[in-house]
Amino acid sequence: MDRLTMRYRTAWLAVVVAAAVGLVALAPHLGFTGAAPAPIWSEKPVSVTAAATVPSPNWVALTRALKPAVVNISTRRVQDGTPMQSPFGNDDPFQQFFKQFGQPSRRTVRSMGSGFVINSAGYIVTNNHVVDGASEISVKIDDGREMPGKVVGRDPRTDLALLKVEATGLPVIPLGDSSELQVGEPVMAIGNPFGLERTVTTGIVSATGRVIGQGPYDDFIQTDASINPGNSGGPLINARGQAVGINAAIFSQNGGSVGIGFAIPVNQAKSVVTQLAATGKVTRGWLGVIIQPLTPELAKGFSVSGGGALVASVQDNSPAARAGVKAGDVITEYDGHKLAQPGDLSKLVAATAVGRQVPLTIVREGKTMTLEARVARMDEPDQAAVAQSDEGKEPLGLSVETVTPSVSRELGLAEARGVVVRGVRDSSPAEKAGIRPGDVITELDHQPVANAADMKRLLAKHAKGAPVVVLLHRDGNSLYAAMTS
Repeated sequence: MDRLTMRYRTAWLAVVVAAAVGLVALAPHLGFTGAAPAPIWSEKPVSVTAAATVPSPNWVALTRALKPAVVNISTRRVQDGTPMQSPFGNDDPFQQFFKQFGQPSRRTVRSMGSGFVINSAGYIVTNNHVVDGASEISVKIDDGREMPGKVVGRDPRTDLALLKVEATGLPVIPLGDSSELQVGEPVMAIGNPFGLERTVTTGIVSATGRVIGQGPYDDFIQTDASINPGNSGGPLINARGQAVGINAAIFSQNGGSVGIGFAIPVNQAKSVVTQLAATGKVTRGWLGVIIQPLTPELAKGFSVSGGGALVASVQDNSPAARAGVKAGDVITEYDGHKLAQPGDLSKLVAATAVGRQVPLTIVREGKTMTLEARVARMDEPDQAAVAQSDEGKEPLGLSVETVTPSVSRELGLAEARGVVVRGVRDSSPAEKAGIRPGDVITELDHQPVANAADMKRLLAKHAKGAPVVVLLHRDGNSLYAAMTS
C-alpha cells in the first residue's frame, strides 16, 4: 500500500472515532441512555394448550382406511346446441319459421365427479350438479367394479343427491359434526380431480359459514385443501376420519385450484339425505317473505340495533301475511333464535316442521313486537320422472316435472299448468317426435294435463300400440307431436 493511501485512511479513521466520541458525549442531551433501544415487537412465543377436540391427524392411516369408500361417478347427458336463427335478425318476417322448424343440434356430453359411500347397502352421497340431467350414471368402486347408479333423490337447493348401487358390504365413511369445525383445523379431501381417481389432498379449514351466492341455504366450509373439477361430491375429512363436508365448488380464474374450495357442511346434508332416502324428495318450511340484508344505514333508518332480516315484501295469503308481517318489518328473532344475518332466517324456516306455530320477534317503526306464524310447506317442483313402465324403463324417453308457480315464473308462462320436459333420452320416441327439454305439455290424447300425476294417469289408460299425441307449448307457439312406443 502506498504512503498516500495510508495517510487518507488514517485520516478517515480519525474522523469516525471522533464522531463516535462526540455522540457518546451528547447522548444524555439527545435522550439516549447508552443501551440499544428496545424493539417495538415481541418475540415471546404464544403459549397454547393442544385442543383435545383436534387430534393430530395420521393422514397415511386415514387414507388407507377411507379411500376405498370414495367412488368415481361418470355421467352421460344430451344437450341442445344453438337453434337456427335468421341471418337478418328478429325483424326478418321468416324468423318465425326459423323458431318453429329450426331444430337445434344435439350432442352427447360426458362428465365425471366423485361421491362416497355412507351405507354398506350401496347408498352414495354426491352433488346434485354431478348427476343433474344425466341419462346414464355409472359408478366405479374401489375394487374396479362398475355398476349403474340409480338416483334415489335430488335436492337442487342444497346441491345434494343420493344414489344407490346394487351392492352390499361396501366400505363406508362415517359422518362427523360440522358444527364443531374450527378455523385452522386440518382436513383432507378425497376425490377424482380431472378423472385422476381417488386423489388425496390436505389443508386446513380456512373459514366457515361462507356465503358464495349459490342459493338461499349457503353455509359453506372454505378450505385450502386442493379441490379441482372432478372433486365435486367427494368427502372433506377431519382428523378423526369423519366426513365433515361434501366438496362442491371452487373459486378459480383459470379452472384449477387456487387454494379456495368450498364444501357443504355435513350437518346440512344429514337432514337432506334422511328425507331423500325416505321419500326421494325434501320437504321444507315456508314463511312467504322476501328479505334483504340489513345494512348499517338501513338499521339506523329502521331504528334497529343488532342483526336481523329486513322484509322487502310479503306474499299474499302466506303464513307471514296471515301472521300480520308487513313490508318494512325487521325480523330479529325466529323461534327464539336471534338472526345475525338474513340467511339465518331462510335456513331456520326451511328446517321447521310443516304446520308448526313459531314466534317471530319483529321491529316495526322502532317498536318491538311478537307475532305467531304457522309454517306451511314450501312449493317444491315434482322431481319424479313419469312415463315409466312396470319394468322401471322409460318407453317414451321423457322426464317431466309439474309446472308449479315457481317453474311458471322461471319459464315465463302465463299460468302454472301442465308439465315441463326436463330430459329426453337419445333415440327415444320422444326424441324422434322432436320433443325437446323446455317444452310444456298441456294435453295428452286430447285430454288436459294439469300436472305430472295427470300425465301418468293418462299414460296408464293409453291404448297399447297407438301413438301418444301431446299438445306442446314452445317459444309462445302451440304444436302437436305424436310418439309411438
